[in-house]
Amino acid sequence: MEYVYAALLLHKLGKEVSENAVKSVVAATGTSVDDSKVKSLVSSLKGVNIDAELANASLVSAAPAHTAEVKKEEAPKKEEKHEAAAEGLSSLFG
Repeated sequence: MEYVYAALLLHKLGKEVSENAVKSVVAATGTSVDDSKVKSLVSSLKGVNIDAELANASLVSAAPAHTAEVKKEEAPKKEEKHEAAAEGLSSLFG
């Protein structure tokens, strides 16, 4: 995960996301650098519009909030059914 954070930091600062740059950022944290992970990350980011991907990630993370709002709206309907059932029981015991 630290490699992804390093790439995001470099991108945010307007720096090139290269193997040497990612290695430098990770090494600056005091963590040992795994060259194969750095190479894999940098090669997978070639040709990727990071800004567009971050915007898409924001939209995806907003979706669960919408789902929670829908569930809140459904909750009163369930309470109404419960109240109706209680009224039916009260008529039995008068």
